[in-house]
Amino acid sequence: MFDTIIFPILVVLIIGCLSGIMLSVASKFFAVKTDERISQVRAELPGANCGACGYSGCDAYAAAIVAGAKTNLCVPGGSTAAQKVSAIMGVASEEVVAKVAVVKCTGNKNVAGYVMDYQGPKTCLACNSFYQGSRSCSHGCLGYGDCVEACQYDAISIVDGVAVVDRTRCTGCGMCAKQCPNHLIEIVPATARAFVGCSSCDKGAYTRKVCKVGCIGCKKCERTCPNGAAKVVNNLATIDVNLCVNCGECAKQCPTGAIQFCMPKLVNTQS
Repeated sequence: MFDTIIFPILVVLIIGCLSGIMLSVASKFFAVKTDERISQVRAELPGANCGACGYSGCDAYAAAIVAGAKTNLCVPGGSTAAQKVSAIMGVASEEVVAKVAVVKCTGNKNVAGYVMDYQGPKTCLACNSFYQGSRSCSHGCLGYGDCVEACQYDAISIVDGVAVVDRTRCTGCGMCAKQCPNHLIEIVPATARAFVGCSSCDKGAYTRKVCKVGCIGCKKCERTCPNGAAKVVNNLATIDVNLCVNCGECAKQCPTGAIQFCMPKLVNTQS
């Protein structure tokens, strides 16, 4: 009886105890020490996991800060988060460069044409996969609000079939930009006031035919800009935010209104 039942049980118990002791010893010798500052820094980050800082999420950015990364890369957290993180790390605080999203399409349903009545799933991704969408301009905003769903700050909405950003709410996190299948949303410094509200690289005659406010590549902005910030590349106007001084001359000269000139961002609820 002892040999057939008790002995095997004792062997298993002994092996279990020895394994537990070995694992305990191994955990002591091979333990990877975690810097407690990582959790402290992470607690001060907003948790948006947007990737605007250049890292995969808040956890990765917190670890990078402790490893030596700059403390002012969290755009949603703003200067407040940067100051708290800098205090934890014992370094001088730097201001966060406020950013904002701009939509490179202003062709709403009143000025841009449609080629079909799309009846599929009401998402931009689904609509775009069906012959590049229902608009005459295949580069335009699809208007189903994938960006709206992605925004955690209620800063973007669909108005007359086109996404519109509320600059006073936008934190520049970039989540909306990641969801746009036509890549129409760009994150720019909040101080930038001029931007091109069009993404069409088609020739001017065709663009004019399908959208009244599209860029026709006439180069009036390029000839007008005193700093060389406005350039027409591949039939589409572009503005270099590093050269732009916000004079607004490009917008004044644009014959279609494709270049928008907006008020500066005055409020950032996260900073």
